Amino acid sequence: MSPRWRLPLLVLGFAALAFGVAGGLVRLGAAIPAPAGAIGLHGALMVSGFLGTVIGLERAVALGQRWAYGAPLASGIGGVCLVAGLFDSGFALLTFASVLLVAASVAVFARQRSLEMATLLGGAVAWLAGNALLFLGEPAVPWWIAFFALTIGGERLELSRYLKRGAFARGAFMVLAAALLVAPLSPRLLGVVLVLLAAWLLGFDLARVTVRQTGLPRYIAVCLLSGYAWLALGGALLAAAFAYDAALHAIFIGFVFSMVFGHAPVILPAVLRVPLPYRSVLYLPLVLLHASLAARVLGGLLENAALVRLGAWGNAAAIALFIATAAALVLTREKRR
Repeated sequence: MSPRWRLPLLVLGFAALAFGVAGGLVRLGAAIPAPAGAIGLHGALMVSGFLGTVIGLERAVALGQRWAYGAPLASGIGGVCLVAGLFDSGFALLTFASVLLVAASVAVFARQRSLEMATLLGGAVAWLAGNALLFLGEPAVPWWIAFFALTIGGERLELSRYLKRGAFARGAFMVLAAALLVAPLSPRLLGVVLVLLAAWLLGFDLARVTVRQTGLPRYIAVCLLSGYAWLALGGALLAAAFAYDAALHAIFIGFVFSMVFGHAPVILPAVLRVPLPYRSVLYLPLVLLHASLAARVLGGLLENAALVRLGAWGNAAAIALFIATAAALVLTREKRR
């Protein structure tokens, strides 16, 4: 599929992101307009409407088969349905999107039978489990967490596959990946596994080497390593059954969006064939993201609603600033060309 046909899919995903962020702010008392669906299904829009669409699109590009683009199309339209109040249709489309992502992941695994591809397949299965539970009216969040942990873990293992690792390191990762397919059944167990995964990533990921470089490699490494630290904190809070909201946002904002910020200069050229040049200004939204998230998590730990709201607004501003900065860098480069 031509890159110009991929752009509308990304637009659907970013629409879900915008409504999801707005809905989250309204839930904390912000007086801004947002549909009821965006408020009540803030998590579904962020996880499946936005990030599911982006990951589905990335997987379709990697597979190179047109049918695989049905996954991001279904999740993107599913997000629109949720915003419009068509909840049953939206839930069904999100579930169908995850079925297609599983199928695409199976096809990728058939081409390259490896631990990395098996982990990505496991992530797709976890997303399917979460979306199916959402459709049935059951809690989906633990499976969504496993979806991101497996997907990001598998991608990092793939991107740093030439880094020499012993049998213990690969064996430990295999055990953690398998554990993530059952750990969502127990929030405390899930927390323990996430802490161990964060420790593995901090100890064995290529980022611990590239952080000593300069330019784009260091920026990506800083994004990754800081994200792993948030994953460890979120997992520890889950394991302790303490400050649940702080734990979730440490994982979904601190871990997941750090990965989004870090991988965007790599994913955008692969998906849209549009280079995102590195500039040090990219650190600004990253610093704002972490500073505001620290305020939000601290507010959650102290049960300080004002600090939580301040951090939430900072999170929203960081995401908006990153999008604006990335767009400005792309447009400036095109103008110079």
